[in-house]
Amino acid sequence: MDSSEIAAEPDIEPASAPEPDPNRYPYATWSPWIAVGGAIMALIAGLLIAIPILAIAGGSDYDSLGWGARAAIQLCTAIGFIGVPFVLARELGGRVNWRGAAGRLGFHSFDVKNAAKWIGIGFLAYIAFAIFYVVVFGEPKQDDIAGELGPIWSQILLIVILAPLTEEICFRGWLFGGFRTRFHLPVAAIGAGLVFGLLHYSTGISAVPQLIVLGAIFAVVYEKTESLWPPIIFHMINNAYALTVLSS
Repeated sequence: MDSSEIAAEPDIEPASAPEPDPNRYPYATWSPWIAVGGAIMALIAGLLIAIPILAIAGGSDYDSLGWGARAAIQLCTAIGFIGVPFVLARELGGRVNWRGAAGRLGFHSFDVKNAAKWIGIGFLAYIAFAIFYVVVFGEPKQDDIAGELGPIWSQILLIVILAPLTEEICFRGWLFGGFRTRFHLPVAAIGAGLVFGLLHYSTGISAVPQLIVLGAIFAVVYEKTESLWPPIIFHMINNAYALTVLSS
C-alpha cells in the first residue's frame, strides 16, 4: 500500500486535569503534609518576628516581661498564623490573588440559620464533653494569661478578636483544609484538633484534652457551613466567655 493512501491521524491533545473549582468545598489546594509544614512555618515565623521585641525588652524570660512586650509577642504570633497561610494559599495550586487565597482558606458567604444551628450544636457538644471530663478527671487547671496582657482593651483585642481570627485561619482554614483534601471528616477534624490543643499546652496541660475536642468541633462547624466565618464567630464567643469568667 502506498504511504500516500494512509490517512493522516488527527492530532489528539492530551486531556488536561480540570481546574479546581474555587467555590467547591474543600477549598484547599494543598496536601496534608504541606498543611502540617505550613502550620509549623507559621509558628516559627511568629517566634522569629518576636525576637527583636525580646531584644528590646532586655530579656529572654517571658515571665519577666512587661504587659506591653507580652502583648507584642502575642501579636507577632498572630502575624505568623495569618501571614504564612495566606502566602502559601496564594501560591499553591496555581497562583491567585489575595482574594483567591482568602477563598482557599475558607472565607466564603454562609447561611446564617445553618451557621447558628451548627454553632449551637457545637456549643452543646463541647459543654457535654466538658462536664464528662470534669466528672471523670476533675477540673482542668489553666493559667490566666489574660491578666498578663495588660488593660482590658488589650485583652479583648488579643484574646477575643485577634486570636480567634488568626487561629481559625491557621488551624481550620489552612491545616484542617489540607487534611480534608485527603482524609474523611473525623480524621481531619481530630488531627487538626490535636495540633490546636497541643500548641496550648503552656497554659495548662490538663486543659489540653478539652481544647483538642474544641478544635475538632470548630472543624466540624467549618465543614457543615462551608465557611470559615462561623467557627471564627464561635471561637470569639468562647474566648469572650472565658475572658469574662477569668476576669470575675
